Order: sequence, then structure tokens, then C-alpha cells
Amino acid sequence: MKVKTILVSQPEPKIENSPYSRLIEKEKVKVDFRPFIHVEGVEAKNVRQQKIDLNNFSAIVLTSRNSVDHFFRIAEEMRFKVPDTMKYFCQSEAVAYYLQKYVVYRKRKIYVGKRTFPDLIPLIKKYKDEKFLLPSSDTLKPSVPQALDDLKIDWKRGIFYKTVISDLSDLRNVYYDVLVFFSPSGIESLLKNFPDFEQKDTRIAVFGNSTVKAATDAGLRIDIQAPTPETPSMTMALQKYITSVNK
Repeated sequence: MKVKTILVSQPEPKIENSPYSRLIEKEKVKVDFRPFIHVEGVEAKNVRQQKIDLNNFSAIVLTSRNSVDHFFRIAEEMRFKVPDTMKYFCQSEAVAYYLQKYVVYRKRKIYVGKRTFPDLIPLIKKYKDEKFLLPSSDTLKPSVPQALDDLKIDWKRGIFYKTVISDLSDLRNVYYDVLVFFSPSGIESLLKNFPDFEQKDTRIAVFGNSTVKAATDAGLRIDIQAPTPETPSMTMALQKYITSVNK
């Protein structure tokens, strides 16, 4: 079965010459983007109910751009002026770079991990006397709080935003050759929106072990998987598969 249409369960990349653009041009396929999940902010009163007073923290642990946006949103709603002395521990360079939207980068104490949360642990360990706040969504990998607990530091998690399933009812009678998923929440959204979904000839592409597990547990057949040593990105995995079936 040839591949002509692909639905990616994420927002469309904002960069001009994205890997998907090259895939479309090279393979002459149609690629649509539609977030299967989205983020909604939690109100300041709900944060207060979590017994969180922003005055009590001297360091913020930021794992994503969403955590950056929603920390500063809550700070503004609470009329909390973030002090210049605040320390920021960013999981990756992308998160640290995004922080510039809110702070003058060179004037702040910013510590940057390489990519994953474990990369950040040695940096946090150097500042064990700080009081850390972890702004997060309602879904958080159990390994993150466990790693912070293991450090025996003074820290608190705050749920500042939630992952919500998007309404996809307009896609009920629209069919794609390939559906691409990047998280277990994406799989959950598919099944919530379409409880009677039958895979048939639809190919399922998944990124990451947790997404593989969610798809398998849901009884879906996985046809395309990334990352692998040969195809470290989703676009490379799609390219390889399309090349083999569109001969």
C-alpha cells in the first residue's frame, strides 16, 4: 500500500525549511498537522490551593517551554515580581534560549542541562541549599520527582498547566495513510475521539518507547518506529518507509 497522505499529531513546524518540507518535496506526499492534545493553564487560585507561595523559592526547574510560559503567567497573575537573584535550571539549551522571552539572559543565573532531565541533576546537586520549584503539567514522568527526592533537596512541584485532549470530531470521516504519534497522550486522544477506531490499512508511526507501549497496549499495529540507530528522527523513519512502499 503506497503512502500519499500523512497526519502528524503535532502543530506545524514554524521553521521554513523543516524536515517535513523536504519529505513532502522529495516523496510528493501530503502532510497535514493537527495537535491531538493541547495545553491549558491552571488558574492562580488553583496554584494557591496547592499551598504554593512563589516568595518561598530561590530556584526554578524548567523542563519545557510550556513550564517557562506558565511559571511567568502565574507570577504575573499573583502579582509576584520575580527577583533578579532567582536561579533557573533549564533542562536543555532550547528551554534556556526560550527563557529570554521573559528575562535578560546575561543578567540572570541560568544553568543549562544537555537534553534530558538526568543531565540537569549534577547542576542541581551543586546548589543543594536552594529552595526549588518545579512548575509542571498534570502529567509528569515519575522519574523526575524521584530524581529530585534522591538528591534530598528542598523542592516542591506545582501543577501550573494541564494536558488536554483536543476535539478531533471534524476528522471523523477523513482518512490518512499514516498517523504519526509522539506521546501516549496522542494515542489516548485518538481513542477518546474515535472509540470505534479500526486501524485496517492505516499505518501507525510512533516516536519513543512510552508511545510504543501506549500504542501496543491499545491494540494498534505499529508500522513505523523512531528513534532507531538507523533512523534517529521521525522524518527519517517516514522517509525510509515511504521509499520502500512507494516503489
